[in-house]
Amino acid sequence: MTQQELKNKVLDIFKENKIGTLASVKNNRPHSRYMTFYNEEFTLYTPTHKNTHKAEEIKENPYVHILLGYEGEGLGDKFIEVEGKATISNSDKLKEELWKEDFENWFDGKDDPNYIVLEIKPSMIRLMNDGKEPQTITF
Repeated sequence: MTQQELKNKVLDIFKENKIGTLASVKNNRPHSRYMTFYNEEFTLYTPTHKNTHKAEEIKENPYVHILLGYEGEGLGDKFIEVEGKATISNSDKLKEELWKEDFENWFDGKDDPNYIVLEIKPSMIRLMNDGKEPQTITF
């Protein structure tokens, strides 16, 4: 598979799978939770509250691991593993672009000062269970 074919498969998985796990580090141990992810090419974004454990953990150690794509249909489901570095964004433009009406369950609108976005720049993405050995994109 060419690198471009691999990149296209990864982008398809991003497009089709918005719910995944985000693992950060807490007290030198992994700490995972389900999150909703949005992407622009290979950069991932996930909205969160500024006073969460994950925000504190990322301030202390910005390296994260994400799983997206496994649907539980069987052992051969395609999925991706993402290793990357997260930063906390307060960009009004980004928050506007990502805002969904459902976010009102957690925030008082897109201007809520507690509404932040985690921006994850991947260092590596690995495609798993695509009928071959795992395929890796490095950045």
